[in-house]
Amino acid sequence: MNVSISLKTMNGSVISSDKVLAFGFAKDVYKAYSTLNAAFVISGADPAQIAEASLIIDGYTLHHGLIDSLTVTRSGGCDIAALSSRGFTSLLCQNQLEPGVKYGISLNELMDDFYPLPYVTHENNTDTSSYIYVEKNTTMWENIVNLTYKLTGGYPYIRGTNCVRITQFPAPQSFSYSVDQLLTSGSAVTGKRLVSDFHMADLAGDYGNYDYEDADVIAAKIVRHKYFDLDMQFLRDPAQALVYHDKEAFRGRSRLFCSYSGYNGEDLSDIVSFGSVSAERIAAINVSGSSSGVITELSVYHDKFYH
Repeated sequence: MNVSISLKTMNGSVISSDKVLAFGFAKDVYKAYSTLNAAFVISGADPAQIAEASLIIDGYTLHHGLIDSLTVTRSGGCDIAALSSRGFTSLLCQNQLEPGVKYGISLNELMDDFYPLPYVTHENNTDTSSYIYVEKNTTMWENIVNLTYKLTGGYPYIRGTNCVRITQFPAPQSFSYSVDQLLTSGSAVTGKRLVSDFHMADLAGDYGNYDYEDADVIAAKIVRHKYFDLDMQFLRDPAQALVYHDKEAFRGRSRLFCSYSGYNGEDLSDIVSFGSVSAERIAAINVSGSSSGVITELSVYHDKFYH
């Protein structure tokens, strides 16, 4: 496979390398950005001038992001670059909105009317039937999460390099892998985020009126009680706040995964079938590579957002 790293300087010039020694790319429906770590041979790169990084496999751009760190070391007669990059949608986690209630706000308004973020695009959604309550010190991404749940009952994710979506992609590709095509397959479970009991105060600050117990968590012998103030995002239906917080804590509870040699162009919200998994949405993608070749791991989730 043809794997390359493309770097762009602040003045717009491009430096590319197809001598990639090792790389790791990751993307998840519950993370606001993709990540890339790579080591590669480079020529003529001044780290202080580099502003952007892309990962391209067989002409397909998996990642386009800003520079978290870039080190160029002279060794054995050539320059070796060590790169760490996050997708440009990571900026959604680093910008805050003015606190207060924003009535009748759509995804388009939330994404377009505040801060212009480089290369960040979004699904076209003009639904203004809901509102968001912007708490102090909350990020744009946190408010996109809140708006998404109110409008769709789901969770936002990143499609392509930096496109924010709040609904499942309507024209997904489908991928199917037989046992003979797979390197590995398996399942995993995580309980680190689970909460057994939620207790939310009412408008007067008193507890006892809004409580929620998760029977699945109790069955797993996990006892974790969480108390919090009235969630102003759900003033129209306070009990729904407990349901939302339970779903959020349950994210990624169960995972089914497979891996194969190469990369076929999968993206989040595409469809995959393998083993007992039949036509489910892809929820996580990990692509790694070295001199031994490229390996792709695909995951689907069974939780309270993805069944």
